[in-house]
Amino acid sequence: MTPGSWDGGREELNPALPAEEFQSAAEAIVANIEQVIEGKTATVRLALAVLLAEGHLLIEDVPGVGKTKLAKALARSIDCSVRRIQFTPDLLPSDVTGVNVYNQENHDFEFKPGAVFANLVVGDEINRASPKTQSALLECMEERQVTVDGVTYPLQTPFMVIATQNPIEMEGTYPLPEAQRDRFTARIAMGYPDANAELAMLDVHSAQDPLENLVAVSDAARVREMIATVRAVHVSDAVKNYAISLVTATRESGDLRLGASPRATLQLLRTAKAIAALDGRDYVLPDDLQALAVPVLAHRIIPTADAQLSRRTTDAIVSDLVHRLPVPSERRQGTQAFERR
Repeated sequence: MTPGSWDGGREELNPALPAEEFQSAAEAIVANIEQVIEGKTATVRLALAVLLAEGHLLIEDVPGVGKTKLAKALARSIDCSVRRIQFTPDLLPSDVTGVNVYNQENHDFEFKPGAVFANLVVGDEINRASPKTQSALLECMEERQVTVDGVTYPLQTPFMVIATQNPIEMEGTYPLPEAQRDRFTARIAMGYPDANAELAMLDVHSAQDPLENLVAVSDAARVREMIATVRAVHVSDAVKNYAISLVTATRESGDLRLGASPRATLQLLRTAKAIAALDGRDYVLPDDLQALAVPVLAHRIIPTADAQLSRRTTDAIVSDLVHRLPVPSERRQGTQAFERR
């Protein structure tokens, strides 16, 4: 997309894919990313699930573990518009959203789209920008639109922000505000690779960067079809109530002074539907919610001072809540409810 050429308008979602085509497309994307990221299949699948859940992904970890490579590999695996933003302390909000520029030829203002006008937006080291610049992403991440000087410009589908950040203890970082963190569907950590994966990395990456030869294995139209498939995944009432119980437990926990929001409940279910589809199911199980509770909920909550003094992380608090909360009596109630439809 050239500057000034944004025509607005969201595409309608394509028809849902048959199960076999969905699995084939998903496996192709995962395998493509794993050419760059070795030994992190679960992390790669979760990143793809967030895309198919129409969410946004926050990758948080120490420098040098492949955060940006994962984001770029996912972006390059899909033939759609991709823009990268390198967040720095001097980055301005208009660099992100766009700005109206006076055109001398027609004597009128012309909108120059910013970096968010793309299907996939890769934000590198988002917490190195000032809070003022970080807040430029709030509207587009939640409402999938950008408003500049009173004019609203819709964003296209799919739209996903993949942001990386170093832990807030690192120098030169600004903590993301609660409103910003809550807009990220999931937060994942890359972690260090095991010995075999690191050995494979040395063999592959020492000669050349595998990102240079990575080719797209899908496109925006196919992703829209996959999103339609995920939307059709069934969630039984028992599973919905279990999701509400998980989120309510964070609001009532004595270790937390801020629990998860209703947006968290919705995104937990959306991501669970994507995980179910990736597993070849057309229904959600309580196990899906349990597996996603930490990546989807932990970055949204704030521990009390006592919990912080006890060095209890939000991940550990959410894990404890999951283990204490009873699951629906029929663990496969999602299957039975679907079969009765």
